[in-house]
Amino acid sequence: MKSLKGQHMTTSKALVFDIKRFAVHDGDGIRTTIFFKGCPLHCIWCQNPEGISPQRQPVYFQNNCIHCRCCEKYAKSGQMIYQNDRPYFNKDYQGDFDQLIHVCPSAAIRYDSQYYDVDMLMKEIESDRVFYRDSGGVTFSGGEPFMQGEFLIDILKRCHQQHIHTAIETTLYTSLDFIQKALPYLDQIYIDLKINDEDMHQKYVGGSLSTIKKHIQYVLESEHRHKVIIRTPLIPQITATEQNIQSISQFLSHIYPDVQYELLNYNPLASAKYEWVDFDYGIDSKYKKLTDEEMETFYQIVYQNGIKNLIKE
Repeated sequence: MKSLKGQHMTTSKALVFDIKRFAVHDGDGIRTTIFFKGCPLHCIWCQNPEGISPQRQPVYFQNNCIHCRCCEKYAKSGQMIYQNDRPYFNKDYQGDFDQLIHVCPSAAIRYDSQYYDVDMLMKEIESDRVFYRDSGGVTFSGGEPFMQGEFLIDILKRCHQQHIHTAIETTLYTSLDFIQKALPYLDQIYIDLKINDEDMHQKYVGGSLSTIKKHIQYVLESEHRHKVIIRTPLIPQITATEQNIQSISQFLSHIYPDVQYELLNYNPLASAKYEWVDFDYGIDSKYKKLTDEEMETFYQIVYQNGIKNLIKE
């Protein structure tokens, strides 16, 4: 397996593709959610495709475009082509796109992310502190936050010093060293376990399932296990199968029957984002959210296989 250590960006700044304020589904209370760019996996249903690439890239917003073709006029060789009355950017271009963003008069071309140092990001977090009250805080999401692990640990320490509640949404596909360093500064830990079959995991998610499971077991056997919520997104015909949910439930219950476990209903709305990044959405458009009856079927499978603390929508 390719070294996980080599996959991480080590920089004094973090690349952030979104800051979502007043979030209520990313942890306890009202949250400020920070979305770090870059993910070592490639889930074909990814809810945030703009966060997959670790590189800062230009994004085209068709509704803003006035079709003046200034971008074409000022583009450097190999940066882009203009066809079908819009620009297409070369993702393999070695260099920045600053001049294209600068010359676009309607802001139809923008970067998909911004750089922050620790002080800058803390300023964003603390600006919302009045809304956290006693139960809210900051959630680090992505992408995969551990892709920028050194920065993540630095910002977690700063939040801890300022008594700000911290949560993370992660796959744990990272180095054990980063996990061990982050755990003392995390108050809530959401971990995705999508598929419990190595071949299917490689096909639909990528990365090493065995590494993810090993790290989940480590955390669930640690003193921090009470902070953990395991999540499985229910993707039709892929993760939303009786066999998969049964297998995941058995794996978790054998480690820690009292683990909190949550099934996330399928969200087809993410497909609208794929046009921004010129990716193809990997799930057939015919699939919709699961019905209450279908969700209840999966809940019963979870209970029957030893999970005691199931979180329901």
